[in-house]
Amino acid sequence: MKLIGIVGTNSNQSTNRQLLKFIQNHFSEQAEIELCEIKEIPAFNEPEDKLPPTEVKQLSDKIIHADGVIISTPEYDHAIPAALKSVIEWLSYTTRPLIDKPVMIVGASHGSLGSSRAQAHLRQILDAPELKARIMPSAEFLLGRSLNAFDESGQLVYPEKVTELEECFDEFLLFVEITNQLVKDHRFKTEQNKQFTWEAANGGEQE
Repeated sequence: MKLIGIVGTNSNQSTNRQLLKFIQNHFSEQAEIELCEIKEIPAFNEPEDKLPPTEVKQLSDKIIHADGVIISTPEYDHAIPAALKSVIEWLSYTTRPLIDKPVMIVGASHGSLGSSRAQAHLRQILDAPELKARIMPSAEFLLGRSLNAFDESGQLVYPEKVTELEECFDEFLLFVEITNQLVKDHRFKTEQNKQFTWEAANGGEQE
């Protein structure tokens, strides 16, 4: 199985990057996981031709060709980082690669809550008509106290969180298989969703 992990921040130092690297290494025998950075993607600026910049197109292509996506988000002021929201806006406005794509949301934070509000925020965003990602239900991985969570070799040092992550990952692999089979059987709906516009939905009205 081929997955991509999106580091949901443009920060050079992030425990969410560490978390994804741990996932990449820990589950290497179960899936091929490529990590994708968003640091070089410019801030969203609505293009008249609806064509994405090169950096967005490259990320979009990787999402399209992956079986599933893991997004690791920190929490800033009870929400996802502006950089991650900007990337999602690019994707929703241009190529829409997340439609019907299985997504697992994880997150790490320096406090004890493990980006719980940001994860809820991201779920809400990914359910928008232009995104329509298939988010794994009834499961979330929250890594709190993340500054002390990894040793020098990048290993997660909280045994109970390793066990929890293993259970979540096994669920996600099954979710990816089931979701992709269902989507394959109803591919026409995916194409219909990619043609959605708010202008059409509002009878041609624009803001």
